[in-house]
Amino acid sequence: MTAVRILVVDDDADVRKSIGAALKAADYQPLLAASSSDALHHIEKEDPFDLVLSDITLKGVDGLGLLDRLKDREPDTPVVIISAIHDIGMAITAMRRGAYDYLLKPFENALLHKTVRQALDYRRLVKQNSEVRENLQQLISSRTEMLGQAVADLERSYDITLEALGDALDLKDSETEGHSKRVTAFTIALARALGLGPSEIRVIARGAFLHDIGKMAIPDAILLKPGRLSAEEQAIMREHCARGYHILHKIPFLHDAAEIVYSHQEHFDGSGYPRGLKGEEIPLGARVFAIADALDAITSDRPYRCANSFEAARREIRRCAGTQFDPAIVETYLSLPDQLWQDLRAEIRHHNQRYAPLTYSE
Repeated sequence: MTAVRILVVDDDADVRKSIGAALKAADYQPLLAASSSDALHHIEKEDPFDLVLSDITLKGVDGLGLLDRLKDREPDTPVVIISAIHDIGMAITAMRRGAYDYLLKPFENALLHKTVRQALDYRRLVKQNSEVRENLQQLISSRTEMLGQAVADLERSYDITLEALGDALDLKDSETEGHSKRVTAFTIALARALGLGPSEIRVIARGAFLHDIGKMAIPDAILLKPGRLSAEEQAIMREHCARGYHILHKIPFLHDAAEIVYSHQEHFDGSGYPRGLKGEEIPLGARVFAIADALDAITSDRPYRCANSFEAARREIRRCAGTQFDPAIVETYLSLPDQLWQDLRAEIRHHNQRYAPLTYSE
């Protein structure tokens, strides 16, 4: 097999050599660059790298500038920004501009290896998702018209970069693996049943797929905590709605989807968060998504319980009409057969198994 080529950019020789040695020990092929100009020379003259690790503080063009240039030239190459600056704002800026992750110095080799593995999995997902899109027509022809149309809308509703972002979040939180795709498929099917047009469905689908993107800015100690969160931790976790909104709303084609991300935890009776919106104050896409999200949550396994049936989900969603959910949208949901949701879930599972990223033992 061809060795994985990783470009390491850091103006500190000791750090650069230390990272290079750790990568080489793990059978990667590191190439060390002492400056952004040196890195750009390698990027322009050589074959694309599998991964770039770059310090954020560099002479001349800084790490963010190097990130911008690399994304223009090799958009599928993941970039991990390395910094000694403990600044969540800087981390969010780096993620918004296309960084895969933000690694804080000093770090243990185990964390470096884990981050590298996940970034390489991300790169594989990008390539594999291209194959999914190319084979979409063949997939549609093997399903019923309703199921095929829902999957087609799902594939058209977000481009490959957005899908990779959602998959990257699922990689971080294995408890909800596949959740982003399932809840998007459910949302699209429900939006179609409501008679919404293609352009509105595209916006809603993007909001559904990226609804938890703000969790990328939540510390792993809270996001991946196995037990119950403290009141303080819950307050931080609830910030993911606003953080997701701030990540997305300045991106023109995601501006409307960002409103759904901001509002996806609001309840129809005003008891939700973060703004306590009520009734039609909540964007329509967020009201549609809320039912799809609950449907997936109820019918998915969790560490603390087994999945319930679609019939049980139907009863619970009916019970919460007018409190958590928009009763008019609940009526539309209740008019659809449970077989539709079962088929969509099976289809997403089939995709995940066929195009699953490589896994590694810790």
